[in-house]
Amino acid sequence: MISYQIVKNWHFPQVRYVYRDRDVMLYALAAGLGADPLDRGSLDFVYEKRLKVLPTFVTLAGAPGLWWRDPRTGADALRLVHGEQRMHFLRTLPPAGALIARNRVESLTDKGAGRGAIGVVSREVFDESTGELVARSTNISVLRGDGGFSAVDGRSDPPPAPLPAVPEREPDLTVDLSSRPEAALLYRLTGDMNPIHADPEVARAAGFDAPIMHGLCTFAMACHAVLRVELGYETARLAGMAVRFTSPVYPGETVRFELWREPAESRLRLRARVPARAVTVLDNGIMDIREVSA
Repeated sequence: MISYQIVKNWHFPQVRYVYRDRDVMLYALAAGLGADPLDRGSLDFVYEKRLKVLPTFVTLAGAPGLWWRDPRTGADALRLVHGEQRMHFLRTLPPAGALIARNRVESLTDKGAGRGAIGVVSREVFDESTGELVARSTNISVLRGDGGFSAVDGRSDPPPAPLPAVPEREPDLTVDLSSRPEAALLYRLTGDMNPIHADPEVARAAGFDAPIMHGLCTFAMACHAVLRVELGYETARLAGMAVRFTSPVYPGETVRFELWREPAESRLRLRARVPARAVTVLDNGIMDIREVSA
């Protein structure tokens, strides 16, 4: 059973993340950019001549790793799923550099015996050379096998505010992006080596027909979709993203991103589907947009 006190006071070492232009390009390739060699905007993320960094690249910096598997947490890590990812981008990244990341457990919510728990880990990422804060992230995990821990000492935090549902009307924009058949094999080279993304036997044991794509790779595809159809690949205009993960994507599938404009709030709403299987893979998405001076 989860130990509330141990998890809430979990110490994460500060992480230094050094990256090069090759890391930036590999990440973008895994997310599907560069599939059209004549698309100038996409090419700038995979070719060193005018290299840009996809904003979601910062999700690689300082991930705390598989800490839920530590027996001291008391968690059933095998039943843990990535529920939501929320990001705020404060500055664009240079094509190479070093980042400092600091993680902390923000909240731990008991939904009740048999209903699971919710763990929220927040992260701040700084540019090592300037000390400037470049991004904030919130990782929301659903611990399906760990409800009822508050019966021990009565401790449980309020749950995170839910992401609002997307509008019921037809979307203002849609874009289909194809994923590469080897997307998960490429993406795992950025740091997440979970065999469920590579080994068919492991994937089948977890209940999937084949290795699945990383949720954060689908998250990067959503970033690409918005940059492509709404922001003209101007990375500085993307101020934030938040999505709920509802189903995995299989490498090689085409994902349809549906976008709704909310001009009064300078944001887009997003949902992503795999039409071939009629499943929603991302939902309740929010893309915050900022104006950038010329």
